Amino acid sequence: MNKKYIISKNIEIEKIIKTGKKISNKYLLIFYKKNKSNFNRYCISISKKLGNAVVRNKIKRQIKDILMKNKLCFSRDYVIIIRKDLISLNYEQKREELIKKIKETI
Repeated sequence: MNKKYIISKNIEIEKIIKTGKKISNKYLLIFYKKNKSNFNRYCISISKKLGNAVVRNKIKRQIKDILMKNKLCFSRDYVIIIRKDLISLNYEQKREELIKKIKETI
């Protein structure tokens, strides 16, 4: 994932969580807010309680891969928080859940 698509500043993340809209299910919690650029930016967060570093990094890589392959462009900033139940899904199920939730934000 290219750096221009990543939200890394804590101030920006907090602003999206506090002032943005929220959508969730048992797998994901997504905060989103309109941005001024013509591409989406993402922040992916996963708790240390959900597994060791190998498991957490694998899930983050899969989520980034799904986002980049599908080229969704709604000019929004997203903070994606992973929940415990997502770990048990396979790649295809993760893709379906994530794409379905992001399309609901339109």
